[in-house]
Amino acid sequence: MKSIKSVYKIGHGPSSSHTVGPYNAAKIFRSRYPDADSYRVTLYGSLAFTGEGHGTGKAVKSGLPGAEIIYNREETDLPHPNTMLFEAYQGGSLVGSSRIFSIGGGSIRIEGEESDEEIEVYSQGNFGQILDICKKRNISLVQFIYRFEDPSLRGWLKEVWEAMQDSVRRGLAAEGTLPGGLGVERKAKMLLEKRCYNESADVTMNRIIAAYAYAVSEENADEHIVVTAPTCGSCGVLPAVMYYMQYDRGFPEEEILDALAVAALFGNVIRTNASISGAECGCQAEIGSACSMTAAALASLYGLNIDQIEYSAEIAMEHNLGLTCDPVKGLVQIPCIERNAVAAMRAISSVNLSRFLYSTRKISFDEVVETMYQTGKDMNEKYRETSHGGLAQIYYAAQP
Repeated sequence: MKSIKSVYKIGHGPSSSHTVGPYNAAKIFRSRYPDADSYRVTLYGSLAFTGEGHGTGKAVKSGLPGAEIIYNREETDLPHPNTMLFEAYQGGSLVGSSRIFSIGGGSIRIEGEESDEEIEVYSQGNFGQILDICKKRNISLVQFIYRFEDPSLRGWLKEVWEAMQDSVRRGLAAEGTLPGGLGVERKAKMLLEKRCYNESADVTMNRIIAAYAYAVSEENADEHIVVTAPTCGSCGVLPAVMYYMQYDRGFPEEEILDALAVAALFGNVIRTNASISGAECGCQAEIGSACSMTAAALASLYGLNIDQIEYSAEIAMEHNLGLTCDPVKGLVQIPCIERNAVAAMRAISSVNLSRFLYSTRKISFDEVVETMYQTGKDMNEKYRETSHGGLAQIYYAAQP
């Protein structure tokens, strides 16, 4: 498996391929030509045809301020469907260029260069093999991760966590209507501030965690900076629970960072053996994976043993099996935002069940991941991020 760094990407919502990848490509190109006085970025293929609606140009300009954006819809002989040509100019003369591809999940590949993400870091290919190593050597999952990853991992996790926290805080402070034409109002601030009469402690916890999940998901829908966890569409689940654990329950940041590492390890197993793409396997691959990652992170944070952590992740994924991806109007809003909040609460329930029942379990994490993948392959295409079926179709049919 590759580094767990491949799971988290910082960039603009609402699409990993159309915004996060281009944003990161723009930042890299700018760092290589910081003295250029102008930049031009040409978008091809899918980025050219749907980039305006997805905010690709906005994402590129955020990483490369002042860049001229060109949408080339004529050229079809491309090395990749999401191709970008970056050019830097000084005094009117071209001083550097790079062709960069947005290859999915926020990952990019620069033509003619080997990507760090392509390097195999772990010889283990599934969780069962990881479990064997940990038990034989009597080490935790956190210790396992740090034995294989390079020393920069800690700093990278801190950067990821800071970006997640920023997205929660911005989302909680924001109000108004989300773009796209559905008229969806932001609800995070209302959820945080509105308290029911005689509200129980459990209801308060769920309301606050839901507010945090809404905050991040609304930031994603508004094309602001979020962290794929593991995707943009499911970016609110993990930050919501971890933010609650640090700021409402008092867990120290160092332990939160370890929990994020464990979450990424489980996400890495999923993307290696199945998929985290709604277009490939439905929302079970996005929200299901995020719920599973969050359950593993929380179980680790609570200091549960490795079997309990695995079972937490397995329960969370198992009860998202078959979840369709049918976003209304193709926007990451209905049912996506609400779904992030529900998944955050389900992750907590999964951990609570695992505490007591882990010794009775019959299904391994690897088995449920394989099941998710096969379920996604069997799923009708109209339920895999096309907006041609399910809720999206019913919603349109009901409009006057």
